[in-house]
Amino acid sequence: MPYQFRIYGDPVLRQKAELIGRIDGAIKNLAGAMLAITNERKGVGLAAQQIGQTIQICVINIPPELDTAATNGPRLNPEVIFPLVMINPTLKTRTGAFAATEGCLSVPEIWAPVNRATEVTVSFLDLQGIPRELRARGLLARAIQHEIDHLNGVLFVDRMSPVKKISLAGKLRRLRQETEIKLGDTR
Repeated sequence: MPYQFRIYGDPVLRQKAELIGRIDGAIKNLAGAMLAITNERKGVGLAAQQIGQTIQICVINIPPELDTAATNGPRLNPEVIFPLVMINPTLKTRTGAFAATEGCLSVPEIWAPVNRATEVTVSFLDLQGIPRELRARGLLARAIQHEIDHLNGVLFVDRMSPVKKISLAGKLRRLRQETEIKLGDTR
């Protein structure tokens, strides 16, 4: 099934995702499609809302060379095998804080500093329905927080500083208007 990629201004991005009660072939196929879309768009993560699905599933695929604190350094999360599929994820703990520039596939060409925890613990179900708990650091911690925000209808632009929001207001307004025009043509 082809999915329509959703861009800033599409109301589905603001919807809170529903819990997944059963992991079946359709969910596994969705996860595969989400990973393919993430790779095709050269992203590190994707939440279901970004392709019009309002269920609690997200994928993260960080290249090992980006899972480090320094260039050519050791991996921060060596126990994590990518790609990572998380179903019904819940943040359990957050530690530290660090502002870093973020972007989003659904908010193209906009980048801004966002303050996030440097380390998180997340619980979730894997594709086999097995409960997992993961402690993540660095970019993986940031990506997990970003994708869980999506599942809750929150976008990274909601977490920008007020000054940054003002400076990007024109770009965001244009992006939203373009999306609303496209939605008017297709729905």
